[in-house]
Amino acid sequence: MDIEKLYLDYFSVVYKYVLSISRDPLTAEEITQETFFKAMKKIDSFRGDCSIKVWLCQVAKNLYYDDLKKQSRFEEMPEEYVDESLSVEEAMVRDVDRKLINKILHSLKEPYKEVFTLRTYGELSFSEIAELFKKTTSWARVTYHRARMMIKEEMDNG
Repeated sequence: MDIEKLYLDYFSVVYKYVLSISRDPLTAEEITQETFFKAMKKIDSFRGDCSIKVWLCQVAKNLYYDDLKKQSRFEEMPEEYVDESLSVEEAMVRDVDRKLINKILHSLKEPYKEVFTLRTYGELSFSEIAELFKKTTSWARVTYHRARMMIKEEMDNG
């Protein structure tokens, strides 16, 4: 398998996935690079039980959690730049909503938190999420839907 083609085809997907779970662009960049380095060394161990995209995301996830174990603390997400096309009021509302959603999301129990993150930020399909969890596509859809409802309910109550 051509690792350069793999890198070109899936770099963006893996980067977005790691960014969604790490919430840090530098960490996402490092883990993504490490993922492809490891994939290059371990490509012979790819059995084809899932798509290469899912396999790469699983490698990235494992590397990220290994990295977290090495660090004794979590770092907060750096402040994002405000979209200049928005008015100040719209930007403030959007920022408050984003922070509230992230706060609620991180209070959710697993697997709801991870399924929602994979779908929303990682842009994985329900079938890819199902492959990661070794569950059915229906399970992934229902879990995502329940997570959305939990977030919506918390926002309505908050």
